[in-house]
Amino acid sequence: MQRFKEEYDNWMQKHISEEKNHRRLELLEKGLGHGTVAFLRSVWFPAVGNFNNLYPEWEVRDFHSGYRYLDLAYMPGDAKGGIEIQGYGPHARDLDVRRFKDLCRRHCLLALDGWVFLPIAYLSIQDEPEECQQLVLSFIGRFISMDTPSQLSWLEAETIRFARRVLRPFTPSELAHHLRISDRHARRILHRLLDMSILCIASGKQRRRSYKLRL
Repeated sequence: MQRFKEEYDNWMQKHISEEKNHRRLELLEKGLGHGTVAFLRSVWFPAVGNFNNLYPEWEVRDFHSGYRYLDLAYMPGDAKGGIEIQGYGPHARDLDVRRFKDLCRRHCLLALDGWVFLPIAYLSIQDEPEECQQLVLSFIGRFISMDTPSQLSWLEAETIRFARRVLRPFTPSELAHHLRISDRHARRILHRLLDMSILCIASGKQRRRSYKLRL
Protein backbone atom coordinates (compact mmCIF):
# COMPACT_ATOMS: atom_id res chain seq x y z
CA MET A 1 0.00 0.00 0.00
CA GLN A 2 2.86 2.38 0.79
CA ARG A 3 4.48 1.68 -2.59
CA PHE A 4 1.18 2.40 -4.34
CA LYS A 5 0.83 5.74 -2.55
CA GLU A 6 4.37 6.79 -3.45
CA GLU A 7 4.01 5.75 -7.09
CA TYR A 8 0.57 7.32 -7.34
CA ASP A 9 1.69 10.64 -5.83
CA ASN A 10 4.72 10.80 -8.13
CA TRP A 11 2.60 9.95 -11.15
CA MET A 12 0.00 12.61 -10.39
CA GLN A 13 2.62 15.25 -9.62
CA LYS A 14 4.35 14.52 -12.92
CA HIS A 15 1.17 15.12 -14.90
CA ILE A 16 0.32 18.25 -12.92
CA SER A 17 3.79 19.75 -13.36
CA GLU A 18 3.86 19.03 -17.12
CA GLU A 19 0.30 20.06 -18.00
CA LYS A 20 -0.16 23.35 -19.91
CA ASN A 21 -3.88 23.00 -20.65
CA HIS A 22 -5.64 24.93 -17.90
CA ARG A 23 -8.86 22.88 -18.18
CA ARG A 24 -7.12 19.56 -17.61
CA LEU A 25 -4.77 21.08 -15.02
CA GLU A 26 -7.74 22.23 -12.96
CA LEU A 27 -9.18 18.70 -12.98
CA LEU A 28 -5.85 17.17 -11.99
CA GLU A 29 -5.35 19.59 -9.13
CA LYS A 30 -8.81 18.74 -7.77
CA GLY A 31 -7.69 15.10 -7.55
CA LEU A 32 -9.13 12.01 -9.15
CA GLY A 33 -12.54 10.65 -8.23
CA HIS A 34 -12.97 8.01 -5.54
CA GLY A 35 -13.83 5.31 -8.07
CA THR A 36 -10.79 6.04 -10.23
CA VAL A 37 -8.42 5.93 -7.26
CA ALA A 38 -10.02 2.67 -6.07
CA PHE A 39 -9.52 1.20 -9.54
CA LEU A 40 -5.86 2.22 -9.61
CA ARG A 41 -5.22 0.92 -6.09
CA SER A 42 -7.12 -2.39 -6.25
CA VAL A 43 -6.96 -3.28 -9.94
CA TRP A 44 -4.43 -1.48 -12.12
CA PHE A 45 -1.41 -1.27 -9.82
CA PRO A 46 -1.60 -4.87 -8.49
CA ALA A 47 -1.95 -6.17 -12.07
CA VAL A 48 0.54 -3.91 -13.87
CA GLY A 49 2.87 -2.59 -11.15
CA ASN A 50 3.35 0.87 -12.69
CA PHE A 51 1.52 3.77 -14.32
CA ASN A 52 3.52 3.85 -17.54
CA ASN A 53 1.59 5.24 -20.54
CA LEU A 54 -1.43 5.98 -18.32
CA TYR A 55 -2.91 9.50 -18.38
CA PRO A 56 -5.54 10.72 -15.88
CA GLU A 57 -8.36 13.08 -16.90
CA TRP A 58 -7.35 12.95 -20.55
CA GLU A 59 -9.01 15.55 -22.79
CA VAL A 60 -10.62 14.45 -26.06
CA ARG A 61 -12.56 16.47 -28.63
CA ASP A 62 -16.05 15.41 -29.58
CA PHE A 63 -17.73 15.87 -32.95
CA HIS A 64 -19.43 19.09 -31.79
CA SER A 65 -16.14 20.94 -31.10
CA GLY A 66 -16.60 20.38 -27.38
CA TYR A 67 -14.31 18.72 -24.85
CA ARG A 68 -14.76 15.55 -22.87
CA TYR A 69 -12.48 13.94 -20.32
CA LEU A 70 -11.68 10.27 -19.95
CA ASP A 71 -11.09 9.02 -16.41
CA LEU A 72 -7.92 7.33 -17.70
CA ALA A 73 -6.27 7.05 -21.11
CA TYR A 74 -3.78 4.30 -21.86
CA MET A 75 -1.63 5.38 -24.80
CA PRO A 76 1.49 3.33 -25.52
CA GLY A 77 2.93 4.62 -28.78
CA ASP A 78 0.14 5.63 -31.14
CA ALA A 79 -2.49 3.43 -29.47
CA LYS A 80 -5.59 4.91 -27.84
CA GLY A 81 -7.24 3.09 -24.96
CA GLY A 82 -9.85 4.67 -22.71
CA ILE A 83 -10.90 3.52 -19.25
CA GLU A 84 -13.89 4.89 -17.37
CA ILE A 85 -15.26 3.90 -13.99
CA GLN A 86 -19.03 3.51 -13.97
CA GLY A 87 -20.60 4.25 -10.62
CA TYR A 88 -23.84 2.75 -9.34
CA GLY A 89 -26.05 4.70 -7.01
CA PRO A 90 -28.89 7.21 -7.27
CA HIS A 91 -26.94 9.00 -10.02
CA ALA A 92 -26.66 5.86 -12.16
CA ARG A 93 -30.08 4.38 -11.35
CA ASP A 94 -31.90 7.62 -12.11
CA LEU A 95 -29.97 8.44 -15.28
CA ASP A 96 -32.45 10.29 -17.47
CA VAL A 97 -33.01 9.53 -21.13
CA ARG A 98 -31.03 12.53 -22.37
CA ARG A 99 -27.95 11.68 -20.33
CA PHE A 100 -28.20 7.99 -21.21
CA LYS A 101 -28.28 8.83 -24.92
CA ASP A 102 -25.34 11.21 -24.46
CA LEU A 103 -23.33 8.47 -22.73
CA CYS A 104 -23.98 6.05 -25.60
CA ARG A 105 -23.11 8.75 -28.14
CA ARG A 106 -19.87 9.46 -26.29
CA HIS A 107 -18.82 5.81 -26.45
CA CYS A 108 -19.72 5.68 -30.16
CA LEU A 109 -17.65 8.76 -30.96
CA LEU A 110 -14.65 7.39 -29.09
CA ALA A 111 -14.90 4.10 -30.99
CA LEU A 112 -15.20 5.90 -34.34
CA ASP A 113 -12.12 7.94 -33.45
CA GLY A 114 -10.12 4.74 -32.96
CA TRP A 115 -10.34 4.36 -29.18
CA VAL A 116 -10.56 0.95 -27.55
CA PHE A 117 -12.87 1.57 -24.62
CA LEU A 118 -12.92 -0.32 -21.29
CA PRO A 119 -15.79 0.56 -18.90
CA ILE A 120 -15.35 -0.80 -15.38
CA ALA A 121 -18.20 -0.93 -12.87
CA TYR A 122 -17.30 0.45 -9.46
CA LEU A 123 -19.11 -2.46 -7.80
CA SER A 124 -16.86 -4.87 -9.70
CA ILE A 125 -13.79 -3.10 -8.30
CA GLN A 126 -15.15 -3.76 -4.83
CA ASP A 127 -16.52 -7.26 -5.37
CA GLU A 128 -14.36 -8.84 -8.10
CA PRO A 129 -10.99 -7.04 -8.19
CA GLU A 130 -9.14 -10.09 -9.53
CA GLU A 131 -11.54 -10.42 -12.46
CA CYS A 132 -11.02 -6.73 -13.19
CA GLN A 133 -7.26 -7.26 -13.10
CA GLN A 134 -7.56 -9.94 -15.78
CA LEU A 135 -9.68 -7.62 -17.91
CA VAL A 136 -7.00 -4.95 -17.57
CA LEU A 137 -4.26 -7.38 -18.62
CA SER A 138 -6.29 -8.40 -21.65
CA PHE A 139 -6.98 -4.73 -22.44
CA ILE A 140 -3.25 -3.96 -22.30
CA GLY A 141 -2.59 -7.01 -24.43
CA ARG A 142 -4.55 -5.37 -27.26
CA PHE A 143 -1.78 -2.79 -27.53
CA ILE A 144 1.22 -5.06 -27.12
CA SER A 145 2.96 -5.91 -30.36
CA MET A 146 2.37 -9.48 -31.41
CA ASP A 147 6.05 -9.76 -32.25
CA THR A 148 7.93 -12.16 -30.00
CA PRO A 149 11.64 -12.53 -29.15
CA SER A 150 13.53 -14.02 -32.09
CA GLN A 151 15.24 -16.71 -29.99
CA LEU A 152 11.91 -18.39 -29.16
CA SER A 153 10.68 -21.48 -30.92
CA TRP A 154 7.37 -21.40 -32.78
CA LEU A 155 5.58 -23.15 -29.90
CA GLU A 156 7.05 -20.73 -27.34
CA ALA A 157 6.05 -17.73 -29.45
CA GLU A 158 2.52 -19.11 -29.88
CA THR A 159 2.32 -19.64 -26.11
CA ILE A 160 2.97 -15.91 -25.61
CA ARG A 161 0.29 -15.04 -28.16
CA PHE A 162 -2.12 -17.39 -26.40
CA ALA A 163 -1.35 -15.74 -23.04
CA ARG A 164 -2.10 -12.32 -24.54
CA ARG A 165 -5.48 -13.41 -25.86
CA VAL A 166 -7.01 -15.08 -22.82
CA LEU A 167 -8.86 -13.14 -20.13
CA ARG A 168 -7.51 -15.20 -17.21
CA PRO A 169 -4.57 -17.34 -16.08
CA PHE A 170 -4.33 -20.61 -18.01
CA THR A 171 -3.28 -24.15 -17.12
CA PRO A 172 -0.75 -26.43 -18.82
CA SER A 173 -3.63 -28.61 -20.02
CA GLU A 174 -5.30 -25.66 -21.73
CA LEU A 175 -2.04 -24.74 -23.42
CA ALA A 176 -1.48 -28.35 -24.48
CA HIS A 177 -4.95 -28.45 -26.04
CA HIS A 178 -4.33 -25.15 -27.86
CA LEU A 179 -0.93 -26.23 -29.20
CA ARG A 180 -2.04 -29.85 -29.76
CA ILE A 181 0.88 -31.25 -27.79
CA SER A 182 1.20 -33.34 -24.64
CA ASP A 183 0.82 -31.89 -21.15
CA ARG A 184 4.47 -32.77 -20.43
CA HIS A 185 5.65 -30.84 -23.49
CA ALA A 186 3.44 -27.89 -22.52
CA ARG A 187 4.98 -27.83 -19.05
CA ARG A 188 8.48 -27.79 -20.52
CA ILE A 189 7.54 -24.76 -22.62
CA LEU A 190 6.01 -23.01 -19.62
CA HIS A 191 9.08 -23.67 -17.45
CA ARG A 192 11.37 -22.19 -20.12
CA LEU A 193 9.22 -19.06 -20.40
CA LEU A 194 9.20 -18.79 -16.60
CA ASP A 195 13.01 -18.96 -16.57
CA MET A 196 13.08 -16.18 -19.18
CA SER A 197 10.73 -14.05 -16.99
CA ILE A 198 8.18 -13.85 -19.80
CA LEU A 199 5.51 -15.71 -17.84
CA CYS A 200 4.84 -15.83 -14.12
CA ILE A 201 2.91 -18.20 -11.87
CA ALA A 202 -0.66 -17.06 -11.27
CA SER A 203 -1.62 -19.72 -8.72
CA GLY A 204 -0.18 -22.77 -7.02
CA LYS A 205 2.84 -23.02 -4.72
CA GLN A 206 3.78 -26.66 -4.30
CA ARG A 207 2.61 -27.42 -7.84
CA ARG A 208 2.52 -24.77 -10.50
CA ARG A 209 -1.08 -24.85 -11.64
CA SER A 210 -1.75 -21.72 -13.72
CA TYR A 211 0.28 -19.11 -15.52
CA LYS A 212 -0.06 -15.62 -16.96
CA LEU A 213 1.93 -13.10 -18.94
CA ARG A 214 4.40 -11.00 -16.96
CA LEU A 215 4.09 -7.29 -17.84
